[in-house]
Amino acid sequence: MGVAAADAPVDRVIELAVDVPLAAFVLRVNGTLSSAFTAIMGPSGSGKTSLLETLAGLRPNARGRIAVDGAVLLDTSRRVRLPPERRRVGYVPQDAGLFPHLTAGGNVAFGARARRERVETAIEILGLRALLGRSPVSLSGGERQRVALARALASDPRVLLLDEPLAALDVGLRERVLPYLMRVRDEWNVPILYVTHNVGEALALAGEVLLLREGQVDALGAPLDLLSTEGLVRDAERGLENLLRGRVAAHDDAGGVTRVDVGGGLTISIPLVARAVGNIVTLAIRAEDIVVATEHPAALSARNVFEARIESVERTGVDVTLRCAVGRGPRPWLVRLTPAAVRAMELRVGTPVWLAIKSHSVHVV
Repeated sequence: MGVAAADAPVDRVIELAVDVPLAAFVLRVNGTLSSAFTAIMGPSGSGKTSLLETLAGLRPNARGRIAVDGAVLLDTSRRVRLPPERRRVGYVPQDAGLFPHLTAGGNVAFGARARRERVETAIEILGLRALLGRSPVSLSGGERQRVALARALASDPRVLLLDEPLAALDVGLRERVLPYLMRVRDEWNVPILYVTHNVGEALALAGEVLLLREGQVDALGAPLDLLSTEGLVRDAERGLENLLRGRVAAHDDAGGVTRVDVGGGLTISIPLVARAVGNIVTLAIRAEDIVVATEHPAALSARNVFEARIESVERTGVDVTLRCAVGRGPRPWLVRLTPAAVRAMELRVGTPVWLAIKSHSVHVV
């Protein structure tokens, strides 16, 4: 039931065949997770946190088999059940779980098993150098989550478990922490399981989504392919849907814009930012901020106009979500319209369209 993602390291596969008795049902997950980053999604109470706890060895009544990168953590048929401290699992709970009597640096160092240079790399990637001497009570929610993530990485984990690390943060903090998670995904060779209710986060970070419902696997696949699944409809109506990695190409001081090359032959204009030419940035564009035209628009104030082709038209909640191929980019863009607009414009799969985005609708995260 596994889905091989393009970004999956071939030697980082998580095999799951477990039954876990819970109060309301038996959590039953049988499949192979082969992406470097898997989002665990589903309604509240569907077993997401319990699945992470099972991997971490915190559910002693779990039965079945769990293997990560070929290392067996659980195999009850052979009486193998590694205790939590031997599983090399980095677990970041929703509340960060920092030790209040230790500084941020003390928390990172607690239980560190990685080589010193690896610990230093975690501190640098997560931007923690200036925070190491501070106590947890003096840190913001986003800072606490970054310290907890560095502590988990310092333990030299074979798998990293993140339980809704951004859920308690406001939108501004989430957008500031998200790039740090992207760097961990891209620069740290460890598979990540990430519980979230936010489709935007799943699209930005994950190569595959495991969707749970009442303890059962409802679906496993690419985030875009599961967007219209019933369990994701409510979440698909909010969040940042289009996130693009790019490189600052040029600044136009007189025009007040910065141009960012996002690959696939596309350059996006954004409000002028203080980033050096050549810097890597992540851009966010909400699906509802994209205007669709069936003819090339003329005399338009929007600085970004791209030719595209509709790949799918899906009803998601009260709206319709289009997936549009733009340029030679590897992923389609998501565009949200009302059903009335789709009918009036006669939009369907294969329709050529133009997408227009104001520069002020593009945000650096």
